[in-house]
Amino acid sequence: MNNHLNRHTYGFIQSHLVPFYLHLGSACAFFNLTIYAVYHPSDMLDDREAFQIFIFFVSVTVAAVNAQWFGQMTSEIMGDMHLIEQACGLGQDIGLSSNREAYAKLRETDIKYRHLSNRLWLYRLLSSLCNLCCIGCNFYSLCYMAENLVTL
Repeated sequence: MNNHLNRHTYGFIQSHLVPFYLHLGSACAFFNLTIYAVYHPSDMLDDREAFQIFIFFVSVTVAAVNAQWFGQMTSEIMGDMHLIEQACGLGQDIGLSSNREAYAKLRETDIKYRHLSNRLWLYRLLSSLCNLCCIGCNFYSLCYMAENLVTL
């Protein structure tokens, strides 16, 4: 898709799909925690099952922070950057890798754009770390479930 659309159209689509993806991940993590907690009463939990609920809780928390804060901030920053790019006549080029020199020059000359670019990079990094944390929690949960298939 990014090779056939201009940068701003691709960014617009991405700014609407990524929050949906993040909220979907948050909802799935919440449902995992809820289902596990319903079928494992707190008074009968052993240490591993309590840790499993803790892992689910971490996954829900990280996914919610990612969806509510990092996803929203990333979309807002991208919108602000698009306005600056449009004012400079950029953003209509096809593909994300085209005309990199003009964007690098804009980053050098416009302090606000540079600041937004650095913040966007930071929020994308933190969002990626949240996604990795959720993947790790899901991996642990699947391993725990695989170990206990006989008792399920």
